[in-house]
Amino acid sequence: MALKTEQRIGRHATLLLLADDHRELSQQTEQIGWKSCLGKVGSMESQKVVAAIEVAAKQQGVISQELYRETHALYHAIMEALHGITRGQMQLGSVMRTVGLRFAVVRGNPYEDEAEGEWIAVAIYGTIGAPVRGLEHETLGLGINHI
Repeated sequence: MALKTEQRIGRHATLLLLADDHRELSQQTEQIGWKSCLGKVGSMESQKVVAAIEVAAKQQGVISQELYRETHALYHAIMEALHGITRGQMQLGSVMRTVGLRFAVVRGNPYEDEAEGEWIAVAIYGTIGAPVRGLEHETLGLGINHI
């Protein structure tokens, strides 16, 4: 079964993240029956980035705090997005890198067939570099996983 061209979950998460005014995209997300959240995190530790995204998704009702499979799916989407952010090398502080990031998490079914179930997308954008202001560069990552 095909993806709905107007409901590509990764594209939607990325546009939501990069939008200067995300209110309209957040409303569109709700109108198609999807859930989403936005947040920010800065750290020299990748586990803090993971934790910030997980906490935001749970607190804002994108995933259930009670169901491990939802946390597990989110975790894999975060890891995939972090691989994009860090160019496949997940280390931050131990190699003198720091990040300042914004993130969007979107959950929904991007397929024409409802039996395909729900998916989760994590988009992350911000800066990465040496822990000296002005010596960083932009970075972008996207991860998508089925729930």
